[in-house]
Amino acid sequence: MNGLRSCSCSSVILRRLKPTGAVAMLLSALVLAGCGAVSVQPYSEAELKALTATDRATAQQDVPPISAPLTMEQAIARALKYNLERRVKMLEEALAFDQLDTATWDMLPRFMAQAGYSRRNKDLITSSVDSVTGQPSLAHPYVSSDRAHTTSDLGLTWNLLDFGLSYIAAKQQADRVLIATERRRKAMHLLLQDVVTAFWRTASNQKLSEQVTQTIINAESALEDARRAESERVRSPIDALRYQRQLLENLRLLETIEQDLAAGRLELAQLINAPPGMHFRVVEPDERLSTPLLGMPMQQMEEMAMTHNADIREQQYNSRIAVEETKRAMLKLFPNLSFNTGIRHDSDRYMINNTWNETGLQLSYNIFNLLAAPSQKKLAEAGVKLADQRRIATLMTVLTQVYLSRMQYETAYRQYLRSDEIWHADEKIAEHSRNRELVQTQSRLELVSNNAAAIVSMLRRYQSMAQVQNMRGKLQATLGMEPEIGSVDELSLDELTRQVADGLQQ
Repeated sequence: MNGLRSCSCSSVILRRLKPTGAVAMLLSALVLAGCGAVSVQPYSEAELKALTATDRATAQQDVPPISAPLTMEQAIARALKYNLERRVKMLEEALAFDQLDTATWDMLPRFMAQAGYSRRNKDLITSSVDSVTGQPSLAHPYVSSDRAHTTSDLGLTWNLLDFGLSYIAAKQQADRVLIATERRRKAMHLLLQDVVTAFWRTASNQKLSEQVTQTIINAESALEDARRAESERVRSPIDALRYQRQLLENLRLLETIEQDLAAGRLELAQLINAPPGMHFRVVEPDERLSTPLLGMPMQQMEEMAMTHNADIREQQYNSRIAVEETKRAMLKLFPNLSFNTGIRHDSDRYMINNTWNETGLQLSYNIFNLLAAPSQKKLAEAGVKLADQRRIATLMTVLTQVYLSRMQYETAYRQYLRSDEIWHADEKIAEHSRNRELVQTQSRLELVSNNAAAIVSMLRRYQSMAQVQNMRGKLQATLGMEPEIGSVDELSLDELTRQVADGLQQ
């Protein structure tokens, strides 16, 4: 409102003064500057609500609802197609392609069309002097130009130096497109790992939630009985308190497990872009684990990582960009050759030829480039050395990750086998405890403790399974392996799911 008020007041002053000529132009510029003042305008609460509602609707746009239990392949396909972070990476890649198209157009000559209008309040009147005597000419001063006239130009300009710089910039942008592709691949690897981990956590939630709830109910019931026995002094107070403490420890453990299990479904929902409050179930996949990567020779893994790893490829493209930057810096030191041609027209009636063709060739050179050449060359070479060193450092880091990832994968697989054996043992113990409880041959504390131990063992078994899958995904990402799928945007969800299933089997 302040900006509008000052603008209207300035307009009133301008009308009252009625200035002319340059004063009028100056006052008009000041008035426009006053009207163009920008003030701080935060969003109102209603605007924020409308904006967030629109964003939430956009996030869920074209995302089909989950009408049946999800398999692992369906969860991965939904994440690849609808995950919001992946959409960002895909848009970054599309933006890089658009920038490449723009850089390609920069190599073309400039084809300019111009039009103008000029007006003066007095005639352009000129006089002359005698070139020999230096005395004023006896002829009357003459008018040589209209007070108002229009001009129009249509010209083509081509600059050799600009063409060379634009060509190198286009080559660099082409490498940036490839870098965006590698970053998208890396983001896909991380997404697959997160989906697999969250999927197994959701599966463990489905498997254990009912058992955890029932065991918590039994523990709380046993705790009430223990407190009643303490108050009635049925048993020794110290024994009753120890009994209660063990029950409370089991309850705390079970409640922690219950909280951890509930978070897995929310994480999976966020990864597949499902509404956070939506309830869905998953289909637990076959638990048989195949470990073909553990049989692959390390030399083959090293070769695969050096040629397919996304980080190494990105640094290789950065090195090529640095080399092109060296060429660009040296090209700026060359002379500049420009050529222009065009058609000109002027409506001035005093001109005999109102339309004419114009052609020119110009060669220019900045003398100071001779002084700046050594520093420019040194700077460009330093950029190449830095890019090369980063590429070498990344290469050695990735090779270390190959060995580390393989070791972690093998360790996780052994831990899963051990967790599976422990779970089977604890499950048998819990079953015997339930049978003994039926015939009243053991305390309820022992039953709760054995059930809690069996639940913890099963949870650790699921966690070990998720860790094995996660470490396998990490090793595959280090080696640059990913499922071969087509365009995510063009494929339907069912087609993408089939391709993901085929890729996982391979």
